[in-house]
Amino acid sequence: MSHGPDLDRDRSFVLAQRSFELMRDYCACATPRAYAVWYLYVSGTQPLMNDAIKRLTAQNGTLTNTDIESLHDTYIDGRRLAVEVDRMNSSLIAEVEGIMEMIEVSIRSTAQYGESLQALSHDIANTATTRTRLREIVTTIIANTRDVTANNRTLEARMRESRSEIEGLRETLEAARLESLTDALTGLGNRKSFETALHRACDAPEAGGRPTSLIVLDIDYFKRFNDLYGHLTGDQVLRLVAIVMREHVGQPGATLARFGGEEFGIVLPETDLAEARAVAERVRTSVTGRELVKRSTGESLGKVTVSLGVAARREDDNAVSLLERADACLFAAKRAGRNRTLDETEAGPLRDVA
Repeated sequence: MSHGPDLDRDRSFVLAQRSFELMRDYCACATPRAYAVWYLYVSGTQPLMNDAIKRLTAQNGTLTNTDIESLHDTYIDGRRLAVEVDRMNSSLIAEVEGIMEMIEVSIRSTAQYGESLQALSHDIANTATTRTRLREIVTTIIANTRDVTANNRTLEARMRESRSEIEGLRETLEAARLESLTDALTGLGNRKSFETALHRACDAPEAGGRPTSLIVLDIDYFKRFNDLYGHLTGDQVLRLVAIVMREHVGQPGATLARFGGEEFGIVLPETDLAEARAVAERVRTSVTGRELVKRSTGESLGKVTVSLGVAARREDDNAVSLLERADACLFAAKRAGRNRTLDETEAGPLRDVA
């Protein structure tokens, strides 16, 4: 039993060593955030993050600063929002408990008032009751009524205050929820939003028998473009793609997300493969048709192109298998020359040849 702490320490050293090795081999930066991401990776406690890292390194061979920031914000710093939500939930519970306590006080007061009225009514009904006693009874009724009225007014005021407080907490909770699901740069959903939608589309009980398709999109030569024109212009490209996606995806319940550095996803419920491919083509041609202009100088930077992969959910699919097939279509589109859309029926022969 005494070896427990030593074993934990030794395991931590092994994980740390492996984290440094991976950071050296696959990371463009050596920062505390990069170390935290790789340590979580080798510990194996976040399988979804591990899948995301495998996709990024398979495609790019490395993790960029943007990748590290996105992974850290989604899987590590996201805990900050969870703590904040827990704090607000505690405040909400305390507020409700305060209301319940006030209601209980009011109920007891009303019950006592009723019992008092009942007793006094017996006295009034008594023919032997004197005029003096009647005056006392009326005085008591008036005093008790004032007390109950005052208690009710206090309760009403407290309820109004609590209603305002609860509404404020509700708005704050909703804002925190949206923040936890939104990519700050593009305004689309983030990786968490994307993965949640994908799991809902594939794993929820109501998903069975309903068509669902997935589009994954990657900006061609984005790293080269970023290095040539700078990160601010690169951010402009990412926002441009997000705008085009919003313009051309109108399906109810669709989830649009940026789930990697230059990777985007579109989850399309109630949409078959042919419809999804048509959506992907509209997005691709619209992006290609836009000329990018550098805001600071008005200089034309030419056109941006994207490659897209499209897959439709099968009966035995889960979120991971559907994403893997869409990714395979995307990689096939890249190998076939980029600036194209490939779905499962088209990408299969290309994967066999490659």
